[in-house]
Order: sequence, then structure tokens, then C-alpha cells
Amino acid sequence: MRDYSVFDIVGPIMIGPSSSHTAGAARLAKVAAIIAEGKIIKAEFLLHGSFGETYKGHGTDKALVAGILGMEPWDERLRDSFALAAEQGIEIIFTPADLGEVHPNTVKFILTKEDGSVSNITGSSVGGGNILIFDIDGQEVAFTGQYPTLLAQYRDLPGVISKVSSVLYEENINIANMRVYRSGKGKTAMMALEADSEITEAVTEKIRNIEEMERVQSINPVVEGVF
Repeated sequence: MRDYSVFDIVGPIMIGPSSSHTAGAARLAKVAAIIAEGKIIKAEFLLHGSFGETYKGHGTDKALVAGILGMEPWDERLRDSFALAAEQGIEIIFTPADLGEVHPNTVKFILTKEDGSVSNITGSSVGGGNILIFDIDGQEVAFTGQYPTLLAQYRDLPGVISKVSSVLYEENINIANMRVYRSGKGKTAMMALEADSEITEAVTEKIRNIEEMERVQSINPVVEGVF
């Protein structure tokens, strides 16, 4: 059984009427922007289920744009996110869509960067401001953003997981959860690893230097202030 914190029960500190539709949406978008990397010039949001039906009335649209801009759910500027995005020259598109058998509060982010590359990230706001990212560019993953997270894409060869674990051991970082996904034996694999302490850029760089690595990034959550 999962252990619940006071933030799960009372709800997160946030701007807006709904933890799922505003706090969760902002968190989803912020994590998506981190995963995408690079300067975003266009953000299209494919909104599934209740997100697609009520995104204007619940402020989901403003929260999603705020997250793309790097804001937290409690940021007072969230209300002005459209204007701030326009100032940065970011094109914004909202499209209600059927994303299949997924949580009703699900969004697919199609993020175009300044260099012309596009990142596709899909995730759900699952209640109480909590999120689940479950697809990155067509690759299945699963992480919540509640823990410091390492995302590593690599060639599926023997010993890679051991090499990553060794780096974390040397840095005294305990692994809380780890999931590995692959497209086929010896092909591209994705590791989503959640840790009990911060995964610094220095640690991330050490893992990038592992020969089999193709892409590595770390996501460290921001802790909310007290009530």
C-alpha cells in the first residue's frame, strides 16, 4: 500500500481551483519541458477526456502553458502565462483528442524546439497534484516526478545497469525504484530510475560518459513551502 503525505490529503499549494486540472497540469508541463530540452518555440497540447472537455473553465490551459515556461503550481504568474508565452514568441495550440484507454486527465505534449526537433511526451494528472509520465517519443516509461529521477536512453548491452548502479553507489545515492524498457534485445533501451536524494548534474555527467549511453538527463523535484 502506498504511503500518503499531507500534500496528498490536503492538496498542494497552487493557483487555481483544481489540484488535478491546475497543479497536476502545471507539473506535467514543467516535466515535459525538462525532458524535451532546448528552447521551445511551439507547444501543442492534445487534451484527452476531462482535460479536453473542461480545460478553459478549470484553468488547465493556463497551467499547462505555465509549466512549459518552468513555473511551479503556486507561482502567482500562472494567471498570466499566455501573455508571458507570447512575449517569448512561443506558439500555443490546444486540441481535444482521444488518446485511447488512458486516465481522463491525460495530455500529449508536442514540443517543437528552436533547432527544429520535436519531442512528444504523454502523461496524466492522477489526483492531488500528482502526475505520471508514461510515454517519451513513443518509448514506454513510468515515473511520477515525486523523486529525483534519472532518465537514460542507451544501447541494450550487458553490464549497462551495473555501470549506472556503480556510479550511484560511489555517490552514496540510494535507488528507490527502477524500471527498464527496451524495443528489443540489443536495441535501444530506456531506464527510468528514481532515487532517494538529488541526482546532481555532476552525477548525471558521469552517467553520460558511460560508453553505451545515448541520452541522459535528471529531473529533481522542487519542494513546496509550508502552509
